[in-house]
Amino acid sequence: MGPSRVFIAVHFLLISVAHVYGSVNGVDSTMESVPDLEKVMYLNVESYPCVRLLNLSGEIGCSNPGTDKISAPIVRLKSSTSPLARPSTVLLQSEQMQDFFLRVSNDPEFSKNIAGVLLEPSDTVNMSSGFSPAEKFPQAAFAPYSNTSYEWNLPGSGIMWNRYDFPVFLLTKDSTSTLKEIVSNINEGSPENVAEFDLVMQTTKVGTHDSETCLKEQTCLPLGGYSVWSSLPPINISSVPTKPIILAVASLDSASFFRDQSLGADSPISGLIALLTAVDALSHVNHLKKLKKQIVFTAFTGEAWGYLGSRKFLQELDLGSDSVKGLGSSMIEQILEIGSVGKGLVESGTLFYAHAAGESSGTKGTLKALEDASESLGSDNVKVKKASTLNPGIPPSSLMSFLRKNTSTSGVVLGDFDSHFSNKFYHSHLDNASNIKTSSVAAAAALVARALYILANGDATLDLMTLNDIKVNVSLVEELVGCLLTCESGLSCELVRRYISPIYGDCPSHYVGVFQDTPSAMEKPSYVDDTSRFLWNFLADMTSESRDGTGSCTGECGNVGDMCIGAEIEGGGKCVVSTTRYVPAYSTRLKYENNIWHVLPANPTDSMESVDPVWTESFWSTIGLRVYKVESALYDRLVLAGGVFVTFASYLAVVVARTYLAKAIKRD
Repeated sequence: MGPSRVFIAVHFLLISVAHVYGSVNGVDSTMESVPDLEKVMYLNVESYPCVRLLNLSGEIGCSNPGTDKISAPIVRLKSSTSPLARPSTVLLQSEQMQDFFLRVSNDPEFSKNIAGVLLEPSDTVNMSSGFSPAEKFPQAAFAPYSNTSYEWNLPGSGIMWNRYDFPVFLLTKDSTSTLKEIVSNINEGSPENVAEFDLVMQTTKVGTHDSETCLKEQTCLPLGGYSVWSSLPPINISSVPTKPIILAVASLDSASFFRDQSLGADSPISGLIALLTAVDALSHVNHLKKLKKQIVFTAFTGEAWGYLGSRKFLQELDLGSDSVKGLGSSMIEQILEIGSVGKGLVESGTLFYAHAAGESSGTKGTLKALEDASESLGSDNVKVKKASTLNPGIPPSSLMSFLRKNTSTSGVVLGDFDSHFSNKFYHSHLDNASNIKTSSVAAAAALVARALYILANGDATLDLMTLNDIKVNVSLVEELVGCLLTCESGLSCELVRRYISPIYGDCPSHYVGVFQDTPSAMEKPSYVDDTSRFLWNFLADMTSESRDGTGSCTGECGNVGDMCIGAEIEGGGKCVVSTTRYVPAYSTRLKYENNIWHVLPANPTDSMESVDPVWTESFWSTIGLRVYKVESALYDRLVLAGGVFVTFASYLAVVVARTYLAKAIKRD
């Protein structure tokens, strides 16, 4: 049989198998190639992965145990105690997740038969008891007090901090409906539905199972990104600043079991939205330069992973880096941090709790400013109470970094809880927009804006008319919730696109990501995530002296102190006078040298470095999930036999036809 005949025979065999497979499975059999057959056989499943993260002591998260793909039949456990007789892909309901993963960690016989996990999405209504994969005291090692067994996060299970040698994916609603239909159609003797996982993390390839080793082997990158700070009004950095600083703080990153589903609506994005809304409200106040103190707004990233942003900010202050030019540690007089504020609604209005750091005069002054701001809001009924004295100290927050650096720091954390988080979905994929109330966030913004004005006024006579004129834009709160916490508006919303062109997709996620820049590129960073770029532009606009702009721009502005906002948008941006800066956020124990990240010994003068995990994220080759059917052996043999029969029958038909045609030609 010549090469051309072999090709024809193989082609007939493949197409015949495709037709047989398609007709048996009720699929349109108009397939003409092997890719057509693959499309019929495999169903790509939209989902969000749990990924492998590393620290100095080991690994957490999920990955295949080796470098190969994993394929296993899909099963649904009848209960959390049901056994698994063979390696299987377990389809889980969200309500089962916590008990399942706790069992995995405590039952080796059970866990060895888990090839992968598919988690169905849920909503907060179906999880009324709460779900948090974080610890009961998140990041307790950084607490500035000794009682680290206190339970701030009552539903916390800690399951996201364990290592799992199998892939785990969170399904979308659409993919869940498809898989449910497939699984529900399984009958005795019917084909098995198999999940195939592509989740190959590079650290598992070369055996680099901790941050120090994988950084040396260049199979991972440190977690990190860029924090943003901005002063209102702008600071003249060409002269020595003299005003004490009131530092308003919020966090802009969250965490969850699933890398790209880290919205963190209540914790911490509600506080970030309140901060941005307060900035907008204060930007309309005249004569801010006459105030005795300087207001500085900061949004830290990487706080969910060892307080990367706040700790690096403090290090930059110590080094006098250009990223914090105009600021100084000794200049920071009071800190007001806005934490979770999305669940402050009570029957009589809105109630927030002030968690104070010590009893210094500065802290007492901040508490007094919050009380005065509350009273000035009058009929809006926004109340603030001092948190219980039975608490061990302040809750997990960026303020911890400042207190560990300087125990005499004056600061207050404003939150929607007293002794325990009111957010039942802390660091969970369920902490989404439905978990907060925009009216609560708006009330917090109003309270913060007026409190900051009172603090910045110092001991001067308070202008009550100006104070009462400070009002928040509730529509802005709603818009920011849509932009930062939903896919419906997402980062394609009009507000965001007024400043930037998103490059990482429209659906927001507030996982910190990895630090991709080199430290030498800090002044003009190349890899800044969409949220940080939006914040930089928004803050630069709101805190600028020339709100109408001093000229169009596409990057640089001609005058010293001018900044180009909206440079990414079509038609270019505008130049404004503003003091807004990016600050790198990555572990203070890392140094970039000779194109490689190195882990430095812990600085004995910095107590936080000794407990710094130094988080990194593994590189990966591919992350994917697809489902296909595996028929019985008899079915496979029948398909093969049918294909072989059709092939030889076709070949025989060709030979007979050629013989007949040859004879017919000779007769003619």
